Parts: sequence; structure tokens; C-alpha cells
Amino acid sequence: MQAVAQYTQRPASLADIPAAVALINRCSLEEANVIEINEAELASEWEDPEFNIATDSLTMWDGENLIGVAGLFNHDPFVHGYGWSRVHSDYAASGVQSQLLDWLEQRTSQDIAKAPSDAAVSVYHGVLSTNHELANSLQSHGYSLVRHFLRMVIELADYTPQPVQLPEGLIIRPYDPATELPAVITAVRDAFRDHWGFIESPFEKELKHWEEMISREPNYDPSLFFIVCDGDQIAAVAMCWKHITEDPKMGWVGTLGVCRPWRRKGLAKAMLYHAFNEFASRGQERVGLGVDATSLTGATKVYSDVGMKSVRQFDRYQKVLRPGVELGTETVEA
Repeated sequence: MQAVAQYTQRPASLADIPAAVALINRCSLEEANVIEINEAELASEWEDPEFNIATDSLTMWDGENLIGVAGLFNHDPFVHGYGWSRVHSDYAASGVQSQLLDWLEQRTSQDIAKAPSDAAVSVYHGVLSTNHELANSLQSHGYSLVRHFLRMVIELADYTPQPVQLPEGLIIRPYDPATELPAVITAVRDAFRDHWGFIESPFEKELKHWEEMISREPNYDPSLFFIVCDGDQIAAVAMCWKHITEDPKMGWVGTLGVCRPWRRKGLAKAMLYHAFNEFASRGQERVGLGVDATSLTGATKVYSDVGMKSVRQFDRYQKVLRPGVELGTETVEA
């Protein structure tokens, strides 16, 4: 352990998962009155083959008490480091948050040499919009607010089941987990090419990430992964999860994307109605998802049109560590 002021810091270990989950949930209860994560979910993140717990995590301790934790996800091509951090509220004025943000910046900087030589490199950090203290800390560290994201929810008690209408020749069905995951990931990559910040990663790495994640995810149910087919082509994908930790009665639309040639044909709305109808039949009380508040593809309006309402806002802050060409999507291609 290395001493930092009167506290100590070290990389996390899997043995720290219970303490880290307790700290994360303490923070989320104080901020939003919800339980954010469980031990299985954090273990899934920390055991991800693309996450090196020894180099990509940091914990801060006051004796035997965990008072701060941070993690960084930075994958090929190493131009967008996504950081997160949580600090025990009793230590809000202790400088722990500042030390965690310094570490996130330093850790991202270590990977700059792996990025394309002309590319801009940034570190990002998300924050609940009501957490003004963390937002101020980010700004004092040179971060700028660059994007808003929304949690949108529909209460199924207020929803009248709708017919699923697709253009002639298209069908919606569950995907075949034994054979179709590569094709589904290919479709997702195409659909999300026009989402803000998208950067294409090597296909084999992305496929392996999904395979590993699905194998560990307790809320995975292959019958909740839906695809719209146009002949033998995948036109749209909806990858749903049974529920999320904070609300066992809320089904979750984790990924919803329509491939470019089939946009503006009502496919997203049809898949949402299909998901709502399915979750209602399973006894769920609501359905939620996350969306870019100013989605380049107009997704936010589609979700509003089917009756979903914003219940929470998350803000994304960015600090540019090396100026250059921005590789992430910023506008929709014509």
C-alpha cells in the first residue's frame, strides 16, 4: 500500500467486492434513493478480460474502511477512457475525490502511446445531474460538460398493449443464441455507428466481450433478445434484460438499434411495443432504458412518442488529454 495523506491507496482486488458494492450503494442511496449494483454485477465488470483490475482500479482506505473507489475502461483504439468514482460522503471534504480524479487522468494518459498518433485522447466521467459537488470537482479538474443522458421509463399500468406493426415482408422474432450472436453484434455495430461518441472496436474483441458478459449476467434471457428480419438480413435489434438491480419490477431495454437501410420505417417503435407487451405478460410493472438526450438518430423522440418519460438525468464530462482528430461520431453521416 502507498500512503496518500492520512489514507492509503491500492488497486482493488476481487476480495474488495463486498466493500466496494456497499460503498457504491451507499452513494446511490444518498443521491437517488436506489440500490445501484450487486456483488455479481461488480464481479462481472472486474472479471471482464478487457479490464485489468491490477491497473484499471483504485481503492482508498481509512484504516480498514473503504472510503473511495474508482475504475477506468479504456479499450482499443485507446482514445476514450471512461472513468467512474465513488467517495464516502463522510470524506467529501478530505481530498479523496480529487485524488481519484487525478488517478483516472494519469491512468488514461498511460495509454496515449497506444492510440493513433493524430487522434484526440480524452477521459470521461459520468455524474448524476443532481450531484453538484462531484460536478464542481470535475470542472475544477479541467473537465467540461459535453452530453446529457436520460433514464426513460414507462409504467405498464398506464400502457394499453399495442399491435406490433412492421412493413410488409419484415418479421420480429427471438434470436438463436447458438448461432446468431455474431450477426446480432454486426447489426448493433451498424446501428450504433450514428450514435454520438461511437468508435468501432475490433470485431473479435467486441464479440468476445459480449460472450463473456452474457455468460456472467444473471439477468440474461435469450428469449428477450429480439431481432427484426428482412429476409435473411437483420434490420433491427432489441437486447433486453429481465430487470435491473435497483428495481426488480422494471424490465430493461439494454440495446435498441435499427440498421441504416431500415430507418424511419417504424421499426424502433414496433420493437418497443413488442418489448412492452412481453414484459407486461411476464408481470413486470415498468420498462426502462437509457438514451442520449440529444440522440443523433432521434431516439429520444421515439421513446417519448410511445409513452416513456424521463425520470433521471446523467451528465457526461470530458477532459481532453491530447488534442487531435476526434475519432468518435459527432454528427450523423448523410
